[in-house]
Amino acid sequence: MPQFNVYINTNSASRDIYPYLIDVQSSLLDNLETRLVIPLITKSKYGNNSIKNLTPSILVKNQEYYALTPQIAAISKKKLGKVIDNCKTFRNEIISSIDFLITGF
Repeated sequence: MPQFNVYINTNSASRDIYPYLIDVQSSLLDNLETRLVIPLITKSKYGNNSIKNLTPSILVKNQEYYALTPQIAAISKKKLGKVIDNCKTFRNEIISSIDFLITGF
């Protein structure tokens, strides 16, 4: 499971708000039953609530989304939908947002 793959959110309760999930877990840990993911939300649904360094802007299929790093969560690999993209080009922004969430820097 390549790190930074973008998956369709299969959870019917949250899919309308968060259509995609970014897998941020290292590929070295593929044998675990869970994956650490960050939900994505369209800029239009999130409004002007972004926090610099915490909710980076990510392009998926040529559309802008915010990665909601404060909502990072572990989910079962079985609950990941189809891979639709990979956002490894945003690696630095994503890793920085996780670091900012944890350390405040």
